[in-house]
Amino acid sequence: MMQIGLAGFGAIGRRVAVLVEQGLPGAALAAITSRDLDSARASARELLRNVPPVTSLDEAVARADVIVEAAPAAAFPAIAAAVLGRGKTLLAVSVGALLDRQEEYTAAAARHGGRIHIASGAIGGLDAIAAAREGRIESVTMVTRKPPRGLAGAPYLEQHRIDVMALEQPAVVFDGTAREATRGFPANVNVAVAVSLAGIGPDRTRVRIIADPTVTRNTHDVEVTGDFGRLTVHIENTPSANPRTGVLTAQSVVATLRKLISPVRIGT
Repeated sequence: MMQIGLAGFGAIGRRVAVLVEQGLPGAALAAITSRDLDSARASARELLRNVPPVTSLDEAVARADVIVEAAPAAAFPAIAAAVLGRGKTLLAVSVGALLDRQEEYTAAAARHGGRIHIASGAIGGLDAIAAAREGRIESVTMVTRKPPRGLAGAPYLEQHRIDVMALEQPAVVFDGTAREATRGFPANVNVAVAVSLAGIGPDRTRVRIIADPTVTRNTHDVEVTGDFGRLTVHIENTPSANPRTGVLTAQSVVATLRKLISPVRIGT
């Protein structure tokens, strides 16, 4: 029985917990940890029939085989260090926080026998992009379109004094690399990082972000060209309780957990 710990119990963590409890054969919730343990305990009692211990990060890691990181990006370094330092498996959602210290985390995983899995989140096609990388990829471009409230408060917008809530028409608010997008929008474009890591990296992957008051869904369009041909992915995600992320994100975490358990794997 695979023991699962949750680091973070916001919109994503809560949904993952419910889905695991509803039915993930071969797995069980071992522990929950959060920056606000009292709030997490209250939420767990409300949502779950069988509430696991809601405890410190170190205790959660000790109890689990796999830790699902579903916390704010600022908490990622502490979570990664605790999980990888004990040779456990880290299933990362805040993948933007992985970039600047990717080599350090990879080395820690190798040194202690840990593993890092990156959830696909609110995007599809990562398996095809990874397969394309085995040949030659010429370009990867991603266009993200979100309602203004799904982007409001991003550091890039505040730095450039862009008030997306005042927009009446769609507007391009960012155009640059995936690495730059991650630094400017740490809570908004984890999908761009996942796409870049599957393909040609964060410095060659181009990202355009559009704030659009006429839409209600978070939309991503990815185009990849290479010697394999041309790949396009279009997805329209229903926002979760947190408007910055889609419903599909939590479901992608559970799908990854299911893949870790199952003796049969589908896709690259």
